[in-house]
Amino acid sequence: MDSLEKQALQVAKEIVVKFIEVGRISPANFSEHFSEIYGEILTTVAGGAVCAPGAAAKSAEAAAKKKDKVD
Repeated sequence: MDSLEKQALQVAKEIVVKFIEVGRISPANFSEHFSEIYGEILTTVAGGAVCAPGAAAKSAEAAAKKKDKVD
């Protein structure tokens, strides 16, 4: 798991915990919501590319290569 995925995991955890605290998510349906929230966060921080866990580094690397070609 790369740094980007770890950060996305931490943010997803904090969001889900907050949703549980305010009653938007119950511990019983945690698993239904966590993966969706994590996936959205990972997609967002990876620059909008659709990512599965493990693909964030590849996406960031591709974006860097693309930027190098433009510069």
